[in-house]
Amino acid sequence: MIEIIPAIDIIEGKCVRLTQGDYSQKKEYGDPLEMAQQFEDHGIKRLHLVDLDGAREKRVVNHRILEQIATRTSLVIDAGGGLRSDEDLRIVFESGASMVTGGSIAVKERELFLEWLGKYGAERIILGADFRAGKVAVSGWHEATPLDLMEFVEEYRARGIKKVICTDIDKDGMLEGPSVETYKALKAQDKQLFLIASGGISRLEEIEFLDEAGIDGVITGKAIYEGRIALKTLETYILNNS
Repeated sequence: MIEIIPAIDIIEGKCVRLTQGDYSQKKEYGDPLEMAQQFEDHGIKRLHLVDLDGAREKRVVNHRILEQIATRTSLVIDAGGGLRSDEDLRIVFESGASMVTGGSIAVKERELFLEWLGKYGAERIILGADFRAGKVAVSGWHEATPLDLMEFVEEYRARGIKKVICTDIDKDGMLEGPSVETYKALKAQDKQLFLIASGGISRLEEIEFLDEAGIDGVITGKAIYEGRIALKTLETYILNNS
């Protein structure tokens, strides 16, 4: 069964959602801890936590909120946003993250990212492969690169990465459906890859379709916050498929 992973993005201590990574298109949804507890109450086991302040400042900022969620829920958390140094990684792990997701760092400081992979292992270091029109983007999605998505993932798989979160920037926050064909192509290229799809989820049927396509995990945010997918519906789906 596909792993359902709600997302909590944080700006100034609030749970927010952006549209296509645009900080000017921000909508607040309240307290991150309360939201995380709601997820747990409905059978969710995992959480994708993004420090958007950290992504903007290029350092970890909201680690206290991570610590609150980690100590007051049993959610397995992967954290991203602002990870640029060994100290950032230490803070995030000590604050309770089980895993971290590195995107910009994997492009801009490849050797450091590979050092983290060697030190912490492929179960704890996730590659963040954010893309637009088939090319990898970094720095909170504001900076395009010439890197081909498929080649980027394949290269890091060869170096030991097992898990990849792949986000279509053009789909993110748009509630227009995920980039199923891209995810299928990635899995066809490498069936052993643990692929987590992100961006565009608007209804439960899309999660079911990704599951049928063999995708390992799916991140959903705005669809939950906007009531497109009720937590009770997710709870029933998880129970029926566990």
